[in-house]
Amino acid sequence: MVVALHIENISMNTQSTGACNDHEIRATLGKPIPDFEFEAFHNEEIKHMSLASYKSKWLVLFFYPADFTFICPTELEELAFHYAEFQKLNTEVLSISTDTVWVHKAWHDQSPAIKKISFPMVADPSGKITKAFGTYIENSATGIVEDEGLSVRGTFIIDPKGILRVIELHSNNIGRSAQELLRKLQAAKFVYEHGGLVCPASWKPGDDTLEPGLSLVGKL
Repeated sequence: MVVALHIENISMNTQSTGACNDHEIRATLGKPIPDFEFEAFHNEEIKHMSLASYKSKWLVLFFYPADFTFICPTELEELAFHYAEFQKLNTEVLSISTDTVWVHKAWHDQSPAIKKISFPMVADPSGKITKAFGTYIENSATGIVEDEGLSVRGTFIIDPKGILRVIELHSNNIGRSAQELLRKLQAAKFVYEHGGLVCPASWKPGDDTLEPGLSLVGKL
């Protein structure tokens, strides 16, 4: 199953923007994301970071099930390959799983694919961030107990004002495309910077856009 949502003001879960409580805070499309502090493995260091520190930039949160797995390194390696393109768009990328920073370090040290990562690898062992963004697996629908406590594959794009603009959720047996994520980011940036215009299907920079209005009704 693949679920992709790109329309503002649709709630993922219970809405709240108050203090960070695992049972109350939920990320909501078209609303400011909740802030969290966390540890991350980045550039061979353990760093203390927060989501709020990325305001004024675009932010991609890339949730994945676990380190030392199978599809995950292929996704993260591809994301690492395109990372410079994201940075050129004033965008930071954070990969997030419920592993600890020490597991992130061990994986980074051992895996040829993960060695290529230069973006922060966020540790969420308590599941507080994963739960807030609705990707935490509490009762596995597959009946596989080993899945519980992990994250489904979830991708979120947040604008420079901290507003959640794109949500995409995948079953864990379906890998994602970094190139398609980059395309969605480019579309999100375009409509953010050009009020009143919208991007049609498969839009890429340089393609025609649309300006919704009565003159277009019934002509597409």
